[in-house]
Amino acid sequence: MNHTRPYSASLDRLRPAGLRPTRQRLALARLLFETGDRHVTAEQLHGEARDAGIRVSVATVYNTLHQFTEAGLLREVVVDPGRAYFDTNTSEHHHFYTEETGALEDIPGDRVVLALMPNTPLGTVIDRVDVILRLKTDS
Repeated sequence: MNHTRPYSASLDRLRPAGLRPTRQRLALARLLFETGDRHVTAEQLHGEARDAGIRVSVATVYNTLHQFTEAGLLREVVVDPGRAYFDTNTSEHHHFYTEETGALEDIPGDRVVLALMPNTPLGTVIDRVDVILRLKTDS
């Protein structure tokens, strides 16, 4: 029987990204990536880690999420000042954000079409476009 190590998928993500596979990074990567694409706040991930018996501070969770983002493993989606989600789907796509519930949902990249883009300042180019469509309950 061929048994894979519990952290082999996380190792396969961290090493090519140039991140040293520390115990805490491996544990957080496993929580983030083993259940498919999702959006998570640092506080949510810290709670999941605590519930799983992983001893890690909130500061370490924030630092790890930002390291994963800088390495291209996550995308940060800032919905309001001081409120950010980390998205495990790094493909080109956009988001619906429901303000009352805080729910963030993916919109495939080809479902949003921008007809006109502004000229960029001299010496710059557009890296990517992030569109957040803010929803509220129809009343």
